[in-house]
Amino acid sequence: MSHDNELVGRSAVELRRMIGAKEISPVELLDACIARIEAINPAVNAVTATDFPAARVAAKRAEKQVLDGEALGLLHGLPLGVKDLENTAGLLTTYGSPMSRGNVPTQDVVLVERLRAAGAIVTAKTNVPELGAGANTRNPVWGATGNPFNPTLNAGGSSGGSAAALACDMLPVCTGSDTGGSLRIPASKCGVVGFRPTPGLVPNSRKLVGWSPISVVGPMGRTVAEACLQLAATAGISAGDPLSFRVDPLDFARPDDIDLSSLRVGWTEDFGSCDVDGEIRKVFRERIALIAPSFRSCEQVSFDLGDVHRCFDVIRAESFVAGLHDAYTRDPNQLGPNTRANYEMGASMNLADSAWAQAEQTRIFKRFQSAFEQYDVILSPTTPISPFPWQQLYAAQIDGREQDNYYRWLALTYVVTLTTHPAVSLPCGVDHAGMPFSLQIVGPFHGDRKTLAVAHAMEQVFDQSPVLRRPRPDLSKLTQADPSLKSIVTAPPLFNESGPNDAGISTV
Repeated sequence: MSHDNELVGRSAVELRRMIGAKEISPVELLDACIARIEAINPAVNAVTATDFPAARVAAKRAEKQVLDGEALGLLHGLPLGVKDLENTAGLLTTYGSPMSRGNVPTQDVVLVERLRAAGAIVTAKTNVPELGAGANTRNPVWGATGNPFNPTLNAGGSSGGSAAALACDMLPVCTGSDTGGSLRIPASKCGVVGFRPTPGLVPNSRKLVGWSPISVVGPMGRTVAEACLQLAATAGISAGDPLSFRVDPLDFARPDDIDLSSLRVGWTEDFGSCDVDGEIRKVFRERIALIAPSFRSCEQVSFDLGDVHRCFDVIRAESFVAGLHDAYTRDPNQLGPNTRANYEMGASMNLADSAWAQAEQTRIFKRFQSAFEQYDVILSPTTPISPFPWQQLYAAQIDGREQDNYYRWLALTYVVTLTTHPAVSLPCGVDHAGMPFSLQIVGPFHGDRKTLAVAHAMEQVFDQSPVLRRPRPDLSKLTQADPSLKSIVTAPPLFNESGPNDAGISTV
């Protein structure tokens, strides 16, 4: 294994330690990441716009700060991939939409501002579905992202580019966001960790509906510790997000210790309301049987979450109507099928629908709390099916049942979104098809630290087992590009300068 390969395979925590100890230079690490991107990205199409020259300038500056003995941030010198829904000053940000093909923002969102302030080096953008709609990362600007374990299959979404980039060790730090599962689903499909934090723990300054708790930004990582490092660099109050609140970000820098044998664990295959493939149910039950002895107790729990699907439909549609009203009014045809369908569904709703949905979400939240009177965390599968071909826009059927719309197959994650509870997707071996399988760990209300601590302790146990440990893609199979991954691109992206273009983005 070459030195470069060895370097990019190390954890972000270890790389940051090595930079601080002058064992490696930020320039050396950036060069290794660029080499990995150039070798592997053509096969999976995870990374979109790049600015390697600017990243090299930043890496040289970071190297000088180390040599000059300056105080270093939590992410000092670590190359960063930013999801292409987040504005990055000076770097093309398209939201996966032809409407924004030439959009070079002049300002960072708060998330990126904080990551840069912590010393991370913005190196690349990572791919998304058009306007973040759906959990299959493909769009007409950049094409599709293939799964690192099989590039003909989808990588999940909407943070699919970030998840695939992490799984392939292209970048040690990548951002994500999550409305209906956009951090958790691609993490599950690509075998990495995705954490949906409590709304407001990490400020989301691009939400147009600022008081809605359903859309959050948060960390991904190859391990729980990597996700915690990014969380510590980004958490805390900001006037950019009215739901944000005061915390000590350093409380999240490393996972707390927790004794699994003290925990009462509840598990559910489907929250009493989600369609799940029979094979996935079987794999989930097998994994529960293997891990149950680690806990004080591990019992099946049942839920009655009311009309949870209709509730999510209405609340999600509100953010699409807020974001896409102007674009739809100008020309409905400039929106892709997912985003247009969302807008039209939302525009046909009325105030009575909205009032009902807000009240139903409150009822769902209250009902959900009873489970946490009995259990410390709830486990479920993260996704209901194994990855499907990326050419298929979404899962139209699960277990023989037709799905109502293009995001109904995300129900295992979006029912948790509605509760506002923190949730981690944690890799747990492979499924019946040999693709990554993950558990969703749902923690108590505002129990972010506890949720991460449980995930970290479970990860340590999984690491000891060939059946449970995080799967790794065979990168030697990925050196050949799959030209079809870019086949839905209608024209090459433009890199002309333009002002910020607020397309009012929501994420799935």
